[in-house]
Amino acid sequence: MAAELPDILIRPARREDLPALVAMFAADALGGHGDTMEAEAFPDYVRAFAVIEASPDQTLYVAERGGEVVGTFQTMVTTSLTGRGSAAMIIEAVQTRADMRGQGVGGLMIEFAIAEAKGRGIGRVALTSNAIRKDAHRFYERLGFKPSHLGFKMALK
Repeated sequence: MAAELPDILIRPARREDLPALVAMFAADALGGHGDTMEAEAFPDYVRAFAVIEASPDQTLYVAERGGEVVGTFQTMVTTSLTGRGSAAMIIEAVQTRADMRGQGVGGLMIEFAIAEAKGRGIGRVALTSNAIRKDAHRFYERLGFKPSHLGFKMALK
């Protein structure tokens, strides 16, 4: 996949990437996360970015093409007592800019995350996807992911 997209750079996100990232999330009609480009919400994103940036177990990445952010994803490493103390990498917030979908950016980002996990000696990657995102489910299955668990959420505010 990387050979097909030689002009895509995947790197850790920087503070100055936030407007482009927020715009991608705000444009996502299916996500239902309440993301917005309204100026009064921006400090919330800045605070969240600071938490992610300070964590040794979380990384927010961007896919960049020609100096523009065209995709993003976040990884989190968790360790559990189950599996004899195994670690897993969770891939979250995978988003490709609408005009770049279908060009391999998403696959490149997932391949990058998997390579990062392998490089850290992590034996499992996991992700969740909104139940209504059928195209995303097919995409993840094409990449080798298997639906294995049923997830539940509870909104607290």
